[in-house]
Amino acid sequence: MAGFHTKTFIKHDDYMTPKYAWENILDYIPKDKVIWEAFYGDGKSGTHLEQLGLNVIHQPIDFFKENRGEIIISNPPFSQTKKIMKRLEILDKPFIIILPVSKITTQYFRAWKDKGIQVIIPKKRISFVKKVNGETPTNYKSRCNFDCFYYCYKIGLKSDIVWLE
Repeated sequence: MAGFHTKTFIKHDDYMTPKYAWENILDYIPKDKVIWEAFYGDGKSGTHLEQLGLNVIHQPIDFFKENRGEIIISNPPFSQTKKIMKRLEILDKPFIIILPVSKITTQYFRAWKDKGIQVIIPKKRISFVKKVNGETPTNYKSRCNFDCFYYCYKIGLKSDIVWLE
């Protein structure tokens, strides 16, 4: 039986954000801030945010070395979440990031519980666009088999949990 621990399994961390994922939370994104879409991917996420009328910095630069914008809005690579959360703590700027629901139970994420993390829960699963070597595989079906939340910090939501309708 093939599984995650076989040599036939290839891990890819390139899943691009569809425009509707940002449209879903547009009412919660501060419009008066310069947004840094910190993880470039195929470049479309920043374009989607710009198309929604937001002021966006979106360049293929290193998140771990750079510091741009006033707020970070991104769908970071899930395999690097622990490292990303440490960097976000250092930057200490507002953010909205898309991560799997399961990340909230990790020890490194639990360290944020007293920092004011808030969560926006989408109405349905986000169907990311998979890329392998910059291309969407021909046999790829855009269905996600896990749920994600929008994790928010210093955004000032009216409640700690917002359920999208």
